[in-house]
Amino acid sequence: MHLRYLLSICCLYLPSLVSAQKPVQETTGFYQFLSDDPNQKSFFSDRKGVIAQNGMVASAHPEASKVGVEILKAGGNAVDAAVAVQFALAVVHPSAGNLGGGGFLVLRDKTGKSFSIDFREKAPEKGHADMYLDKEKNIIPNASTLGRLASGVPGSVAGMAEAHAKYGKLPWKQLLQPAIDLAMKGVVQTQREARGLNAVKKDVERLNPGTKYFLNPSGKDWAEGDILIQKDLGKVLKRIQKKGRDGFYKGKVARLIVKDINQNGEGIISKNDLADYHAQWREAISENYKDYKIITMAPPSSGGIALIQLMRLTESYPLRKWGWHSDSTIQVMIEAERRVYADRAKFLGDPDFVKVPQETLMSRDYLAKRWTDFDWSKATDSKNVGGGTLPGYESLETTHFSVVDKEGNAVSLTTTLNGGYGSRVVIKGGGFFMNNEMDDFSIKAGAPNMYGLIGNKANAIAPGKRMLSSMTPTIIEKDGKLLMVVGTPGGSTIITSVYQTILNVLEHGMTMQQSVNALKFHHQWLPDVTTFEANAFSAASIKKLQDKGYRLEQQRNTIGRMDCILVLPDGTLEGGSDPRGDDTAVGY
Repeated sequence: MHLRYLLSICCLYLPSLVSAQKPVQETTGFYQFLSDDPNQKSFFSDRKGVIAQNGMVASAHPEASKVGVEILKAGGNAVDAAVAVQFALAVVHPSAGNLGGGGFLVLRDKTGKSFSIDFREKAPEKGHADMYLDKEKNIIPNASTLGRLASGVPGSVAGMAEAHAKYGKLPWKQLLQPAIDLAMKGVVQTQREARGLNAVKKDVERLNPGTKYFLNPSGKDWAEGDILIQKDLGKVLKRIQKKGRDGFYKGKVARLIVKDINQNGEGIISKNDLADYHAQWREAISENYKDYKIITMAPPSSGGIALIQLMRLTESYPLRKWGWHSDSTIQVMIEAERRVYADRAKFLGDPDFVKVPQETLMSRDYLAKRWTDFDWSKATDSKNVGGGTLPGYESLETTHFSVVDKEGNAVSLTTTLNGGYGSRVVIKGGGFFMNNEMDDFSIKAGAPNMYGLIGNKANAIAPGKRMLSSMTPTIIEKDGKLLMVVGTPGGSTIITSVYQTILNVLEHGMTMQQSVNALKFHHQWLPDVTTFEANAFSAASIKKLQDKGYRLEQQRNTIGRMDCILVLPDGTLEGGSDPRGDDTAVGY
């Protein structure tokens, strides 16, 4: 652990800062190493981290984080809290929190053992490779993103049931009750939540004729402070509370889903698709970066492999010496991202259907070969960068939360509907949005999805197959001890946001909250352009990079919504939640 990091942590040890919920105090001296340009802003905001002794939850919504901490206080462990937070987010954060979506959970228990659950959605039995193409093999506009044909078979409820059955401590009933209360009694709308519901109103009305779901009973637009009551969703949650997994995948709720999705012959999800869906335990990726161990998600998430590749491609470079967002640091990170996203497009898919060369892709020998065409004097042209060659190989909406309990169990969980509010279809009688995850398949080889990501046959649609994801829930160890829990939403930017957030702490000496606040950038091979948040690059760095042929484009929107936890040297926890959203860290 380098000197700057130790110095920046020292300020956390004042006695007045140890109690829960007090912000990290930082002195201005710790900012000077972040940039050589005094006019450059390094952070999106000056939000301070939250410090707690016994447990921490960082999520996209304050109510969900509060729910998780109350479960920890009641004697629940990190898995119990994660289950409660997941269901609470389905109520308070409908753009991404969900019953009708899926995701990935990475767990590191107090003994240091790691596990992961794949509750990614699946293609229905009637799904096929050309289902979004017309007779001329052209892509049918919006068919994979809006409406009832866009949804895969949801996995979120199965994933939570699986996690609780194996590692839960408190009764299932207790974990569902907070979400039920929020649905029945109503949740106060934040400015962002109100704005989001207003933005999708026309799609919701068009795709769900006559609906009242997610529309303000007053007839007006939603405004901050309005109360959203969701009685039908509350009833669905009660069924899940009573019957567990079967309360969603069988019986009344399953019938509601099938009836709605298949109305007018639009969708293809069947009762068998729901009954046959099961979350799957997968071996977590566990690889070293310098003196750290990175524990992350294996395929069908592309995030874990990509993250290890990125970390190792830049491992030998003195990023700390060069400085945060210096032109040299930016250049090697862009070039690493270019090559990793090209590999993602060529090799990655559902390992139950395609052979993913996981170990080779992460090996240092392979990565060294990928780096042979790197040239300091100029940008690599993405048109000349395909996926790597392997001998014998056959050719912005999600939500994340992190939990650490007082025993040291840690959960990193990322879940999604894919696009904001998914397919914009609300199940009649159920009151929840369905996903539009089918767009995460390669619906036509070489064609970009809604995030501009390119895919090929490894990620082609097939019945029962899970679509590729960028979700990157991650846990980091140092010297055999828990150090960090990291993750974010953001579509194609998830992988690069997690990568930068980790480097900000490990290499650039930032606190957890500083790392979350820090401005970010993104490159994904194609299109061949680097996008960056306003002020993320100094004028000097921009000129040097442009002179080498790099295409740089300032992003109108922000990048990432990080919710992370750092274990400090004295064992206390720092929660870092993203000021770009309603994200909130709560500890005790």
